[in-house]
Amino acid sequence: MTIQKKIYLFPLWARIWHGVNAVGILVLIATGISMQYSTASFILIDFKTSIKLHNIAGIVVAVFYLMFIIGNIVTPNGSFYHLKISGAGKRMLKQVKYYLCCFFKIETPPYPISEKHKFNPLQKYAYIGVMYVIVPFVIISGIALLFPEFIIEEIFNVSGIMLTAVLHGIAGFLILIFLIVHIYVAAIGESPTKNFKSMITGWH
Repeated sequence: MTIQKKIYLFPLWARIWHGVNAVGILVLIATGISMQYSTASFILIDFKTSIKLHNIAGIVVAVFYLMFIIGNIVTPNGSFYHLKISGAGKRMLKQVKYYLCCFFKIETPPYPISEKHKFNPLQKYAYIGVMYVIVPFVIISGIALLFPEFIIEEIFNVSGIMLTAVLHGIAGFLILIFLIVHIYVAAIGESPTKNFKSMITGWH
C-alpha cells in the first residue's frame, strides 16, 4: 500500500478567509433570493432583515476579499493563480476528457495535486474567472447599490440603478452555480470529506 505524502496547501490565513467567505456568500445568496422572490403572501426572510443581513454580509465579504488579494500578493499562494495561456486549451480538454471518461474508472488524474499545482486546469481558470472577475464585479456593483446617488442615471435609456441591480443579480447567480459545482467537486475526491478536512487542517 502506497503512503501518500501530505502537502500543506492551505495556510491559516487562506483557511480563515475561505471560512468567512463561505458563510458570507451563503448569507448573500439566501438573502438575495429572498429579496428577489418573496411576495406578500410568501416571505422567505423578512424584507428589512434580508436587506440588513445582505448589506452586512456584503461588507464582510468585501473586506475579506482584500485579505485574499493581499495574501496572494505577499505569499506563495498567489502562484497558483498565475495564468499560462500557451497550451491552456489542450490542458483543459485533457481534464474534461478525464472527468467524462476516466474519473469513474478510478484512473490517475492527468494533473494531480502537488506543491506547485493546487488546481487542475479547469479549476484554475474557473477560480481565476470567479475570484478576479466576477467577485470584484459583485463587490463593486454592490457598493454602488449601497450608494445609488453615484450611479449614472441612464445608460442607453435604461435606468442605471436597474441595470446595476440586474447585472449584480446575474453575477450573484453565476457565483451560486460556481458554489454548487465547487462543493460537488470537493465531495467526489478519494473520500467525501477529505477535501473539507483539508480546509480545516491545511494539509492535503
